[in-house]
Amino acid sequence: MNVMNSKNDVLLEVRGLKKYFDVSEGWFKKEHKYLHAVDNVNLKVRQGETFSIVGESGCGKSTLANIIMNLIEPTEGQIIFDSIDLLTLSKDDLRKKRADMQMVFQNPFSSLNPRMRLFDIIAEPLRTHRNLTKAELSDRVFELMNIVGLDRAYARRYPHEFSGGQRQRIGIARALALNPKLIICDEPVSALDVSIQAQILNLLMNLQKQYNLTYIFIAHGLAVVKHISDTVAVMYMGKIVEKASKNSLFSHQYHPYTKGLISSVPISNPRMRNKPQCVQLEGELPNPVNPPPGCRFHTRCSFATDKCKSEEPALRNITAEHCVACHFPI
Repeated sequence: MNVMNSKNDVLLEVRGLKKYFDVSEGWFKKEHKYLHAVDNVNLKVRQGETFSIVGESGCGKSTLANIIMNLIEPTEGQIIFDSIDLLTLSKDDLRKKRADMQMVFQNPFSSLNPRMRLFDIIAEPLRTHRNLTKAELSDRVFELMNIVGLDRAYARRYPHEFSGGQRQRIGIARALALNPKLIICDEPVSALDVSIQAQILNLLMNLQKQYNLTYIFIAHGLAVVKHISDTVAVMYMGKIVEKASKNSLFSHQYHPYTKGLISSVPISNPRMRNKPQCVQLEGELPNPVNPPPGCRFHTRCSFATDKCKSEEPALRNITAEHCVACHFPI
């Protein structure tokens, strides 16, 4: 991906991030129960790269995104953005810093106010964070519409008058309005048709090249992130189990769960469908309120041993650009 030299600079660092939701039942809550949504996550996102987070529904990836955006307060940890710990900022300082961090949401309809016209939706962050004249505001809104491929004649339309792909373009334009340093894309194409998915992914990649944007891209499967990512982290039950550069991850998967995600991608060539290296993901996610001891994947892993059931594996380097949390990497 063609980005500037600043790509070596760390823009965002997450340290020991945890989020436990209290799900205790009863009036007196004698026994506290916690859902382990995000459990000791560490990651670094460099300027100008696309850092993708993939995993099954319920693994904690969207919760992690919301914590980074300070939409959810973490239980523990640090979020260092642009050399500043966001969790130490006052509300006013955090509000100012949010101009540098924007989000594109999964559902392109529910994330847009149905009572607002397209012009006002895109103009809202500008009115909140910038002191622009009426002419300057109009020029910027129409500029953003042109950037994402929306005709200026659409400015007075409401969200229900647009297709899913057009609504997602509106969301992207709104996210771009303040020239942010980081955009979190929370499954931005999962609700769209396959052909429209390609259009939105290409738009995001073109915008990144043009404006040196940094993305955190969240998706269910590895197939979607294959062409847009620089670094990929695989998440399972609140933990990152494998992290690598895109090329390294797609050439070899060390964790059985990652291998299973790759194997679940449909293959058009029938001769390749029964390859011996394929790993079938069986069973369902364990209860996150009472996660299994040791490796959390051992209940679904055909390679699990007694050690996997009792000792939690640490995330360790296999190569310089590839790390995995597994006692017996494939």
